[in-house]
Amino acid sequence: MPHRVVITGIGAITPLGITPQQIISALKSNQTNFKRSTVEPDCVVCPVKDFNLVNYTGKFKNRRYLNQGASLSVGAAIIALNDASLSRQELSHAGLFIGSGPNLDIENEFLNICNGTTQWSNVQALWLLKFLPNTAASIIAQLTGIHGESATLGTACAASLQAIGSAYHKIKDGYLDIAVAGGGDSRINRGALMAYKKANAIYCGTGSPDKVCRPFDQNRSGFVSGEGAAFFVLESMAHATQRNATMIAEIVGFGASMDGYQMTAPHPEGIYASQALTQALEKAKLNDHEIDVIATHGTGTQLNDIMEAKLIENLFVSGKPHVIALKSWIGHLAAACGSVELALTLICMKHNYIPEIRNLTHPCHPSVNFIRAPKREAFKTFILENFGFGGQNCAIVVSKI
Repeated sequence: MPHRVVITGIGAITPLGITPQQIISALKSNQTNFKRSTVEPDCVVCPVKDFNLVNYTGKFKNRRYLNQGASLSVGAAIIALNDASLSRQELSHAGLFIGSGPNLDIENEFLNICNGTTQWSNVQALWLLKFLPNTAASIIAQLTGIHGESATLGTACAASLQAIGSAYHKIKDGYLDIAVAGGGDSRINRGALMAYKKANAIYCGTGSPDKVCRPFDQNRSGFVSGEGAAFFVLESMAHATQRNATMIAEIVGFGASMDGYQMTAPHPEGIYASQALTQALEKAKLNDHEIDVIATHGTGTQLNDIMEAKLIENLFVSGKPHVIALKSWIGHLAAACGSVELALTLICMKHNYIPEIRNLTHPCHPSVNFIRAPKREAFKTFILENFGFGGQNCAIVVSKI
């Protein structure tokens, strides 16, 4: 018999803040951290404020082998584990599932590249650890005593949500009682910004930093790059009940698919993206009208937003769920976007608050219930969707307990 899966701990390090109170206060007061990049002035970025990993871990020698995204992951995982109040003995059997992106901070890692060569004597002996996707997982295990099954996923913008989905399946099917899952990423360095500029995916221009990230608006012109991390402690409901843990919410469904279409563009009809959402709803045993909120991928790019709006219109035909786009608040966190957006939506659900889509003046689709003014309203179920480069699609359904 399948096990019910609940969330018993959350740790989030975001451009809106770190504690749930900081985050909900920033949402309610419309306080964001969008600013012009210092390394690429025609780009806008959304960084985390005042992050220092030592504040969460203390000093340890292997910290030098973590890139910024991995450092954010380690910090968020420590916060989540503290929130869940698990003993080291309990963690020894836990699983660990992480969504990770590539380290694109080439210039800061290799300071003396000239004509394709570098001064290797100036490079750290174990420099490759900053580029291995599973370094964060290794550090988290060392610091916390996690020794169960582990996997690091690199499925672009779907990575951290797929990591959470993988953990959910392992617990649901009885392979694990506890899993730690999430992801972190940072794409505000020059290497990342140049990569996105070459792909014509990112906003470039002279507009006010606070106004240029505009998902689902007719005048959208690319996403804004950010950074952050979020992790969760997942448990079987039986295990959480046995140890009298606080249950934050229940994961009731997950789905994933591949477009098999293009490397950087979604299938224009959203056929396989819709398949991922349909799978998640079927596993949750919920109909479309039973979803209160859709937390969209909502990048602010031309191709994603029109595909996603059509998908919502076609799939949610018997109800009008509230549609939000959290990247309008924090930017696009790449591999970490799913985990951070899940944390933000859970915080909003706890506080009975539905945030508006910022900068949405002229919606790109008339029949979708885009939230354009904040609502102080309770909601019990939501679906979160992410779509990544390479045609990676996934969706998760969460219910209030």
